[in-house]
Amino acid sequence: MSKSNIDSKTKNKILSELDKLIEVMALLRGPDGCPWDKKQDYYSIKENIIEEAYEVVEALEKKDIKAFKEELGDLLLQVIFEAQMAYEEGDFDLGDVSKTLREKLIRRHPHVFEEVEVSGSEEVLHNWEEIKKEEKKDITKSLMDNSSQGQSALNQAYEVQKIAAKVGFDWDNLEPVIKKIEEELNESKEIIYAEKNKQKSLESKQKLESEIGDLLFAVVNLARFEKINPELALLKTVLKFKTRFKYIEESVEANNLSFDNYSLNELDEFWQEAKEKENQI
Repeated sequence: MSKSNIDSKTKNKILSELDKLIEVMALLRGPDGCPWDKKQDYYSIKENIIEEAYEVVEALEKKDIKAFKEELGDLLLQVIFEAQMAYEEGDFDLGDVSKTLREKLIRRHPHVFEEVEVSGSEEVLHNWEEIKKEEKKDITKSLMDNSSQGQSALNQAYEVQKIAAKVGFDWDNLEPVIKKIEEELNESKEIIYAEKNKQKSLESKQKLESEIGDLLFAVVNLARFEKINPELALLKTVLKFKTRFKYIEESVEANNLSFDNYSLNELDEFWQEAKEKENQI
């Protein structure tokens, strides 16, 4: 096994702090602990895990190292929390989680821990997927079983498309990908315009929901084709929107007025100013 590149002082500090963190979590769940913490179970905090993971990514997008450190801590809390509950249930403990992860990392990095040679990172990823496939062959009935349902719908779309593409179920070039987006957009527009002059029925709403889903799926496919993660792309746009909207709020407040005093065109002028400020950075 390769020699660790972490010094013993840092390693001891990490182990000491983790030990203290585990103790705090055990006390919070103990008889004299926090009422809220004590009533949680495996499933009640699952949304917190997703939320904290997104906040880690948001801190990275903002290049805010202080926030990044804090959000990583919040994400680690969810792991410690779930592991503590598992220990109480007698299912497993944090040591078992660490052991399982360590064994997986060693198993999936034969080029580091064994005598396997690789030509670069692409071959590393290929080997990783092949080893992963071998590990799961006895528990999966379909290739789609390898996708995670615990992710956002956007990430799930991205993942199932990648799985299908690996076995050849994919377009050869970008042109049909773009045509598919146009096709799905037109189908959505047909439903919208057909119902424009009359009250939308439940059936039409369901059809539109389906078509918008198809449109989003097609846009994810475009992102995948261009090797762009759609989740991260959308997150960047959300952060950009929030920053520009805050500028609009500040501009409105600076004039001691409210949003009601402005037309959409006037508010859009503030939006354009925010865009210009971004370009100057």
